This record gives sequence, C-alpha cells and structure tokens, in this order.
Amino acid sequence: MTKKQFKAESKRLLDLMINSIYTNKEIFLRELISNASDAIDKIYYKTLTDQSINFNPDDYYIKIYIDKEKRLLTISDTGIGMTKEELDDNLGVIAKSGSFDFKNEHDIRDGHDIIGQFGVGFYSAFMVADTVTVISKALGSDEAYKWESSGVDGYTIEPYQKDAVGTDIILKIRENTTDENYDEFLQEYKIKALVKKYSDFIRYPIKMDVTVRKPKEGSENEYEEYQEEQILNSMVPLWKRNKNELTQEDYDNFYTEKHFGFDKPLKHLHISVEGTTSYNAILYIPEKVPYDYYTKDYEKGLALYAKGVLIMEKCPDLLPDYFSFVKGMVDSDDLSLNISREMLQHDRQLRIIAKSIKNKIKNELLSMLKNERDKYEVFFKAFGRQLKYGVYSNFGQHKEDLQDLLLFYSSKEKKLVTLAEYLERMPKEQKYIFYAVGDSIERLEKLPQTELVAEKGYEILYFTDDVDEFAIKMLMDYQGKEFKSVSSADLGLEENTETEKEDKENRKIFDGMKNILGDKVKNVRASKRLKKHPVCLTNEGDLSIEMEKILNAMPYNQNKNFKAEKVLEINTKHQVFAALKAAYEKDKEKFKLYTNLLYDQALLIEGLPVSDPVEFTNNICSLMT
Repeated sequence: MTKKQFKAESKRLLDLMINSIYTNKEIFLRELISNASDAIDKIYYKTLTDQSINFNPDDYYIKIYIDKEKRLLTISDTGIGMTKEELDDNLGVIAKSGSFDFKNEHDIRDGHDIIGQFGVGFYSAFMVADTVTVISKALGSDEAYKWESSGVDGYTIEPYQKDAVGTDIILKIRENTTDENYDEFLQEYKIKALVKKYSDFIRYPIKMDVTVRKPKEGSENEYEEYQEEQILNSMVPLWKRNKNELTQEDYDNFYTEKHFGFDKPLKHLHISVEGTTSYNAILYIPEKVPYDYYTKDYEKGLALYAKGVLIMEKCPDLLPDYFSFVKGMVDSDDLSLNISREMLQHDRQLRIIAKSIKNKIKNELLSMLKNERDKYEVFFKAFGRQLKYGVYSNFGQHKEDLQDLLLFYSSKEKKLVTLAEYLERMPKEQKYIFYAVGDSIERLEKLPQTELVAEKGYEILYFTDDVDEFAIKMLMDYQGKEFKSVSSADLGLEENTETEKEDKENRKIFDGMKNILGDKVKNVRASKRLKKHPVCLTNEGDLSIEMEKILNAMPYNQNKNFKAEKVLEINTKHQVFAALKAAYEKDKEKFKLYTNLLYDQALLIEGLPVSDPVEFTNNICSLMT
C-alpha cells in the first residue's frame, strides 16, 4: 500500500481548512451529513434515467455511531458510494467537488438540489479528528475501497470488504487539549443537539442508537439502560408543509423547539415567495420583550437556512433594526455561499429577501392594527418604542414606513390612537397636531401649558417615552400637518391682544425678573396659554425642555451641557401676579424672593430639579414668616 501525497496547492488548502476557513469546529458534522444526503440524492437522480434501480425511501438513511472507548465517530450513508478513482479524484484533490460535477452532468433543476458544491466540507473533519477513514462501495460495483488520511502528510487507498453500497466516514476524535474539549463530540447529547441544530431538515432519516433508561419490570426504584435506534431529525421542514395542514399549536411548538423565545408568540407569518429570488420563511411577533432587548447584548436576526441546512443562527441583515423584535427563520435555495458555507458570498439575494420580509412584516402589523386592535396594542406596549427609534434613526430615512404604525395616548379619547385617527377628528380651523411631553399621563393631564389648547377643544397627544419627541421632530409633519408642542413659544392660535397689552404694561416687572434670573431664562413675559395656574416654563428653538432632560441624563454626556432656551410665562390674571406687582413697587427684596420662588415652582412643574434646594426651602420659610 503506497501513501499518496496531496498536491502542493491542496496541502496549503487543507492547512487553511483546518486552521482558517471554518471558524466553528462543530460544523464538521453538518458538512458530513450534507455530503451523505448528497450521496443518497445521487441515487434518486439515477433512478430517473435508470429503470433498473429501485428507489425505496425506507432503504435510504444516514446513521451515526459512537465508540467512546476507541474515540471513534462514524457517519454512514446508504448513498451512491465512490469507486477507487472517485475516492482518489474527489478526496485526493481538495476543492474538487463530486457533487458539483454530478449536478452539472445531470442538469438538476427539480428542487431536490444537491447541497454540497465546493468539495471542501469533507475536510472540516480534520478540525476534530487525528485520522479520517472513508470506506465506500459504489453503486454497480463489486469492490469496496478504504481511503485514509491523517492530514497534510497524504492519504492511502486500498481494497476493503464492504457488503452494502454506501459510504462510512470514520473519525478518530482528537484527545482533549488545554483549550479544546473534543470529548463532547463523543457524547450522545451533543451529537443529537448538533443534528437538531444544523441538519434537522435533511430529507433523509438521520439515525443513531441512543441510550434509553426505563424502570425495571416489577420495580419502581431500579432502572435499566438499553440501546434504542432513534431518528434524530424532523426531515420535512415546517415551512415546506401546506399551511392548511398546520395548526397554531404546530407553529407554537416550532417557536419553542427552535428557542425563539420563552413566551407565546403573538402572531406568526408563514411566507412562501417564488420569483427571481425564492424563499420560505416562518416569522414570529413575540408577545413579551426579551429581558436583554434594550441592551447592547441583544442579537437581532433570523435563522438562515440554505436548502434546509442551517447556515447562520442569527442573520442580522435579514431584518431592519426597527423590526429587530421579529424572530424566526428563512430558507432559500438561491443564496450564494462562500467556501465554508458559514457566510454569504455576496448579498444581492439577501437584500432582495430582506426587503420582501420588511414589507411582509409591515403589512402584517398594519393588518393587526386594523383588524385586531387589542392584540396590536399588546404588541405596541412591548415594542412600540423600537418603532419610534426607527423613525428617529438614520436621519428619518424610514419614517414613511413606520408613521402609520405609531400609537400615542389621546387627551380626548383616553386611549392609544394613531396619527390618522387624530387627523380624522381635527377641526378644520386647527393648524397643528398638538402634543405634550412628560414622565406620565397623570402628570401631563395637570400640565399648565395644556390649558389654552384644551380650552379650544383641541386633542393633545401625550408623549411619555423618552424617544417620542425626538421621533416627532424627525417626522416633522403627518399628511401635511405639522406637530406643535404645547410648550412651544408660539402655539399658532389666534392673537390675544389683551395679553400683548398686559405684556407691554408690565414689561418693567418682567425685565426686573429677567435681571434676577439672569441666563436661567431667555425671557419673561405675560402668558397667553395660562388660565388657572400662575406660572409655567415654555421654550424657544428646536431643543425642548424635555429633550434637555433626556440628553443630560444620558451616561455619555459627562458635561451635562444641553440647555433649552426657557421662557418664564406669568399669568397676569392670577392673584399671585398682584402680589408680585405690589412687591416690585414697594419691596425689592420680596420681589426677588417671589421671582425665585415662581421660577423654582415652574421648574418643579416641569420635573426639573431646583438648582439650590437649600435656598429654595429658605425662601419658603421666608415667605411663611
């Protein structure tokens, strides 16, 4: 028996295979099972042209054997097998793909696509094995052969005894090292888990003798163990079954089995698309927010399959960030994968699929909003914040996609409403969509700045999420109607000439207050909006008071240097103003005291901290005494 050498370029490639091309050792089993599936497929295709071959599905399967003592892991198939020449040609020349040649030779187009095309997957076995042995008997041959290699040193081929057609791949699993635990590839539970993870939807049964434990007959406390042959894979993917045959329980079980979440999904989408790029998908909208959803540790993405074989557990490119809550999987026969099948070779097909999925999700949410409002509101309370981030992010690039999915609490309806519903109720003379921003609905209902808008009978949207106002600023308008904060300097309502007169008559008082407050406020003036309350803060410019609070609370902002241009508005009809006016005329110290107290009162109404709590309490004591 003569040892043959790999060609020089094959030696270099084999070294790359073991050390560079594959980043995850466990995928060796995926590759070997895929090759075994290809071998059975080849017999199936032979039967299409050779009537002498009887293809009985029960005769075709893949079986895995574990021998812990000898550290052997065997993957056997009842496929087409290989001749001596094919062993030498396909395994002796790395990146020479027998599957690729077979596919081209037989012009395969009927959907039973050959999985392997690169001819390198077999060599991933060397990542976990010291020695790889292949025993194969080809269909129509009376002889069998053994191919064996320990890596770059070369390989041997010799005649061997094998009765049945097919191939056995025997791996001598490496000994453990300080960094690597190779023993796990000799454990039943690990092999079962890898088959379920990567090869669950291989179309042929993947069998293994597993240890079963049951009580001894006649005894409740004693158990016995025995070996039982089990099929490890599901074979027929849920997404390729007829939707009419599936129940909600089937979809819920798939959600649980694939560990998409611990909750019960709120909604599922079963998608089958045929076209330039065809794909199948099962997507889920969860009911509850994952515990890590709003952290940097959360990984978005859908499980990506190519021809039923798992390629990526989470492919982030399939989902836009604003739909990152969606769970599920996508399977396509049209993806171009790189040599290791761990990554996409180019992303044109992926972009087509991602765009389609985005539209499917959006349409499903719109349908839920229209036809299952209660269910949509459950979803929105969990993930509405993410949709708002989607409006705000990327300079509003996706706002048109998302604006009709948004809900806000209405001052009139006392419930969540859409922007379209708000517009339907708007009086003709109303120029703006009004909103108020604060920590809670309860606080906003008491906000002084809402008095004039509410008196006009106009509806106000309450923004209580920290992202709300940022999203609306990016949205700018909805169907031509601009958004307007009730705290804006100009509400766009009819001019109040009486208020303007009051402002002019009391300008000296307001200027005096401005001198006391300094750069804490941009201006002090008579208020057009206040009816019952004595004072409030409004803002000029794009940065609102609420935005100032949020930005300064962010951890990366060490300087806390965001500052809204605040205006202190005084209700000249309130009795407090009479006291202020009297103090201005007779007692400058009391006037200063009143000014500081009114400003601090306005801060507290806004939920802002007073700059000097001790001074504030002393001022209260001075007022009382």
